[in-house]
Amino acid sequence: MRSLLFVPGDSSRKLEKGLAAGADVVIVDLEDSVAPANKALARDLASQFIRERPAGLQIYVRVNDLKSGMTDGDLSAVVAAGPDGIILPKSEGGKDIQHLSVKLRVAEIEAGLPDGSIRIIPIVTETGLATLSTASYAGCSPRLAGLTWGAEDLSAEIGARSVRDEHGRYTDVFRLARAVTLLSASAAAVAAIDTVHVDFRDVDRLRDECIEAARDGFTAKLAIHPAQVPIINEVFTPAPEAVEEARTLVEAFAAAGSPGVLAVNGRMYDIPHLKRAERLLARAASIAPTS
Repeated sequence: MRSLLFVPGDSSRKLEKGLAAGADVVIVDLEDSVAPANKALARDLASQFIRERPAGLQIYVRVNDLKSGMTDGDLSAVVAAGPDGIILPKSEGGKDIQHLSVKLRVAEIEAGLPDGSIRIIPIVTETGLATLSTASYAGCSPRLAGLTWGAEDLSAEIGARSVRDEHGRYTDVFRLARAVTLLSASAAAVAAIDTVHVDFRDVDRLRDECIEAARDGFTAKLAIHPAQVPIINEVFTPAPEAVEEARTLVEAFAAAGSPGVLAVNGRMYDIPHLKRAERLLARAASIAPTS
């Protein structure tokens, strides 16, 4: 997956627009974008939307956080429809994934779904404790599909007046949150997913953020508007020349009997280069040719 688009769960119109955006994953939101009075409506619409989705479209549901008292109601409403995964906000470590996994297992049994069929992607930096607990996700659950981060809730939690400096760059606290998400995703061997760019009209800055994220090792990005999806998909799709270079390197190592170091086209490569090439080829293979 490259793009994950949030869509408010209480709007049929926006859900339909989300279908046409071309995102790899549509996230039906039951949390922040839905007013308390509309939670029940959002649950009903989410369940219907999941059941009627086109073949091949991945749908995740962002439920309300475990401390909200609403998570069980969210799961009761949507699990039977068979979503691909759950986005867990305000997750504070691997223990929260294990807690949610138990709830999902019960709900899957009740719905007649295979055990473990619903994956989990937590938002891992929305509180101070959460940001300091990201290393605990490694090995916490086979349901874990990725890690992503958020700046806005964290800024409210710590009392920051802004998440960015006068040049538009994240300040130190939020750069730390971004970095620990990337490192912890690597430790857990799951997808590292960059956070949203909130100004959906600033497409130039969005592209820059995508390029920086892909450079650093993120493989996907959250979106909050359909117009962001094409840019995200473009940047996070491996370029054909990069794929060809990676394939040449992997084939050269295999032909040479997998040595520790190898010269290819006048340049020296070692095992870290090989691993990076293998990961790029795996990502390219996971993207449908028509997407």
